[in-house]
Amino acid sequence: MASVVDGRREFLRHTVATLAYRGGKVTRDAPEGFATVRACATCRSAGEILRHIGDLLEWALWLAKGEHRWRDAAPQSWDGDVDRFFEGLRRLDEYLAAETPLGHPAEKIFQGPIADAINHVGQIATLRRLAGSPIRGENYFKAEIVVGRVGAEQSSKRVEFD
Repeated sequence: MASVVDGRREFLRHTVATLAYRGGKVTRDAPEGFATVRACATCRSAGEILRHIGDLLEWALWLAKGEHRWRDAAPQSWDGDVDRFFEGLRRLDEYLAAETPLGHPAEKIFQGPIADAINHVGQIATLRRLAGSPIRGENYFKAEIVVGRVGAEQSSKRVEFD
């Protein structure tokens, strides 16, 4: 049973690394003023979405520690929220890499905050296109995603297409 639990935890870490890779791609080289771009007047801006992803990562860490704690963070600059995104990933991955028992099942941590964060990264990608600064499509199956690589520095190896 322990190997199944360890496998789920490693899969969750791989998911966090995937989030870092994809999130890094949509946040890197964002155009000036991008944080204020919205799809509609009542939609969240790119900056508000990124800030929400940071909130989700904090929530994921609290869930991993066994607490259900939510906080809406104060607004920051785009770069500040990008830094917060990667810091949240780093802290979550460090916790997942430790031998400390998870306070909630890996599946629940995935289905709540992590899946939501992946969805929001897709929204930022859409806003990049609307802002006239689309990211290049990529065969993510071939992406060099490595468990534990959760910072802004990701593999430069890309299988992108137009």
